[in-house]
Amino acid sequence: MKLRYKKSLKRPLRIGIYAGAFDPVHAGHVAFALQAVQSSALDQVVFMPERRPRSKPSVEHYAHRVAMLKAALAPHPNLAVMEVVDRHFTVRRILPLLQVTFPDAQLVLLMGSDTIDSLPLWPYVNRLLSAAELVVGLRADHNSEAVEALIADWPLQKPSNLVVFNSYAPDVSSSRIRQALRTNQSAKGLLASVRRYSRQEWLYASPAYAALK
Repeated sequence: MKLRYKKSLKRPLRIGIYAGAFDPVHAGHVAFALQAVQSSALDQVVFMPERRPRSKPSVEHYAHRVAMLKAALAPHPNLAVMEVVDRHFTVRRILPLLQVTFPDAQLVLLMGSDTIDSLPLWPYVNRLLSAAELVVGLRADHNSEAVEALIADWPLQKPSNLVVFNSYAPDVSSSRIRQALRTNQSAKGLLASVRRYSRQEWLYASPAYAALK
């Protein structure tokens, strides 16, 4: 991963961490990261694609997902990809790695509102919330009051700072984009770079693959 920021002498670096399957990355992911940069004064957002996401039984090969991410983020100098050997994001292993990679930086965890329910179930989540701020992008049919009330009721360490905002593309989904690619149709949020790469590599083309999703 090439770090593309300049260290400020006035304040600690603020690094957004965005983990997920990105199968494939779409315009909603990119827009959310750019919104987080503005809303939380981030110096950089680091996308961390998971090799084997817990909640997904089958995903496209990691190398393909990373390649599509790098192409999608190339126009944005404050967005980058960080590859790790772990199969998925775990606080016990990934948090120390981030703290070594970004020493003295303030970490800011980026999440969609559809994943907030599962966050209290993460092992060592209190350790994560004591070290990182939280930015939540609202998905379709979610509202900020409900999300903030849910977080306030957590029997957990509360994040030192919480930002909740309406996403520019709350209804864009990777599953719809996979279906569009399989049937050679258009879909909201489908990036041109993803369409080109998927056609080149024959990704998402198999009906059997689609059935696993």
